[in-house]
Amino acid sequence: MEIKDITAITLMMQDFYTIDNYPMDVEVTKTLFQEFISNEKLGKSWLIYSENEIVGYMILTFVFSFEYGGKIAFVDELFIKETARGKGIGKEAILFVQAEVPKLSLKLLYLEVETHNKNAQKLYLAHDFELHNRKLMKYKVTK
Repeated sequence: MEIKDITAITLMMQDFYTIDNYPMDVEVTKTLFQEFISNEKLGKSWLIYSENEIVGYMILTFVFSFEYGGKIAFVDELFIKETARGKGIGKEAILFVQAEVPKLSLKLLYLEVETHNKNAQKLYLAHDFELHNRKLMKYKVTK
């Protein structure tokens, strides 16, 4: 993904975030993307095409883990437009990112999925992702 792609991905992010009513500030998101794309140490991002049309995106963020012995990544977002779902594009995206793991010297991929998103859960389980026995917790900094 490049700086010129920020508007296209931001529009898709709005669609993605609407599914679960996540808040999104478009201008903040555009600024974050400029920072993210400009610093390869933060992660990688890709647009997903089908028949020369952008139908989705994937964002991979990097973390260093002593537990896993080095750099790991979090599939922060994987979105496929509704009109492109059910065509194997999500499967191709997962196979793509799994092929990137050794190229990026990653030790592990994490991802999270909404409990109601049964199709995504089936996709990930079918491609060797496992349920994690730990609970994901968060601490949100307030202004």
